[in-house]
Amino acid sequence: MIKLLIPLNPVTKKNHSQIVMRNGKPRIIPSKQYLQYEKDAGWYLNGKKAPAGVLNIQAEYYMAKNCRVDITNLHNALHDLLVKYGVIVDDSFKFIGGTDGSRVRVDPKYPRTEITITVMPDEDSLFGG
Repeated sequence: MIKLLIPLNPVTKKNHSQIVMRNGKPRIIPSKQYLQYEKDAGWYLNGKKAPAGVLNIQAEYYMAKNCRVDITNLHNALHDLLVKYGVIVDDSFKFIGGTDGSRVRVDPKYPRTEITITVMPDEDSLFGG
């Protein structure tokens, strides 16, 4: 088991994407807000490693404002961050078996993401492991 904390207001990757032209073709890139979040979150994730096995990634997202947010989009952003900074190998179903216990809450004084990563017992047998 590993516990991680990102003491930043959680940001989704999908909302407010930007369309830019590259070599005459439109390309969708994440928002400046997400790119800054990704960079800042690296300070808290770099050098951390999850245990080997099929994982449950429980995330408690504490938002600064009581606004509408999609937990699936929060998960996508978090999982991409965990891969980018080498905490997990991949975010496919062979590595992330679940997100049990995840919640979205509001804490205007201390927005953050609290992450608990555990190995799911007996899940490796599903993939011939």
